[in-house]
Amino acid sequence: MSNATVEKWGVFEAAFNGPSGGNPNLDVAFDAVFSQNSREIRVPGFYDGDGVYRVRFMPNNEGEWSFRTRSKTAELNGKTGSFVATKPSERNHGPVHVHNKFHFAYADGKPFLSFGTTCYAWTHQPLEMQAQTLETLKKARFNKIRMGVFPKDYPYNVNEPLYACFEKGADGKEDFDRPNPVLFRHFEKQVAALCDLGIEADIIMFHPYDRWGYADMSAEQDFRYVAYLAARLAAYRNVWWALANEYDFLLDTKPLQQWDRYFHILEENDPYGHLKSIHNGEPTMNFDHRKPWVTHTCIQNWDVKRTQEWREAYGKPIVNDEPEYEGNIIQSWGNLTAQELVHRFWITVTRGGYAGHGETYSHPQDLIWWAKGGELRGEAWKRIGFLRDLLEQDVVNGLEPMASFGEWPWTRVSGARDGELRYIYLGEHQPVVWSTGLPKDGTNYDVDIIDTWEMTITPAKKVEAPIPHPTRHGAIVRGGKADAAFGVALPGRPYQALRIRKKH
Repeated sequence: MSNATVEKWGVFEAAFNGPSGGNPNLDVAFDAVFSQNSREIRVPGFYDGDGVYRVRFMPNNEGEWSFRTRSKTAELNGKTGSFVATKPSERNHGPVHVHNKFHFAYADGKPFLSFGTTCYAWTHQPLEMQAQTLETLKKARFNKIRMGVFPKDYPYNVNEPLYACFEKGADGKEDFDRPNPVLFRHFEKQVAALCDLGIEADIIMFHPYDRWGYADMSAEQDFRYVAYLAARLAAYRNVWWALANEYDFLLDTKPLQQWDRYFHILEENDPYGHLKSIHNGEPTMNFDHRKPWVTHTCIQNWDVKRTQEWREAYGKPIVNDEPEYEGNIIQSWGNLTAQELVHRFWITVTRGGYAGHGETYSHPQDLIWWAKGGELRGEAWKRIGFLRDLLEQDVVNGLEPMASFGEWPWTRVSGARDGELRYIYLGEHQPVVWSTGLPKDGTNYDVDIIDTWEMTITPAKKVEAPIPHPTRHGAIVRGGKADAAFGVALPGRPYQALRIRKKH
């Protein structure tokens, strides 16, 4: 038995010396089969420069594992080894997967409520700024971050990246058949740093905002790049695969069937089944998220009251990573008030979905969180953290919409429940009394009024449920009786929520 140990859902790595001549990325194929009892798992290897080849594996069972390499290259064929997977550490809950159809959980069953942010090119900034980003993430309450492998050429984001993504040839141009190990070692170091903070890395593989030629790589180069990412990064438990930011803006160079092939390459080379999604630009250009290789629905859409509609359309978790951003830049998607972004978060979660944060405040040196990371200068992130803390106190199976799609009054206000827990979010409405959605089986419930902006929680005063005058709506008569066992008095201000919990 080997003395090597790694915790369950940790990263085991083995390295081997092999040929360095020619182009090993094209000329050498190399994988390993990891075994435990009767289980065998194929894991692709990758070339890491300087004649070194690596294979990485994430064990999902404790106990002894062994492996044997396979290659037509003699130096890399038939290498064997073993290690012991130990009990996971306290903060290691394993990779996140889909749970209860519309929600997520870690591999050990702990619920994962997605509260993400966006820092597209943070790993391409000066090292001091990257360190600042990680420090900011320590105090913020985000548990997922969208981040690109490639740098970005876009307003507010025109500086040269720290490293080239591919090695440069004699002509000074990047060779898209030679991934730059220096860049990818740095990238995976930051993925690991996020893992240490308990943050999922939602890794964006492709985007249209490019001046280096990455958006124009050939289909075969794209396919090799996707396989390389899987071989290099899949063993990190906090990895999510985001095939694109705004895939529809790339369709002239990467047609639709090519995107499906990217998904299949991940299926072939990621033995752990990490989450896989693809993100649209135009609100009318959602990908067909019903395809079985898409694990969840990642969209960009400001109209968050459609969250339940998307749930019914796709039958998968909804992650609206761009419901627009808090900020003051000229672009309309980046100049929401903090209060409006918080409002959209609350609407999304109380309609059974998940939302993503971004911050785009103008800065004289273009040091903007959404683009480069660094510091948070806004106010929404604090309230989003407050919301996360609230939900993580009680949500177990995931919040489900209170009523059927289109049912009154849930087209206007939002409500969701998880067993005996209920949340009602009144949003822009400011009633002084409320009863719809409150329990009908008695008053043995604690009800709190939550001011979503002030971040206060106040016990609600229970009152007699109002009885509206019976009103005919065609063949239906509404009103004439109370719709709950009790009502609650409200302060008559917008952005209030109710939390209802059964007493035990």
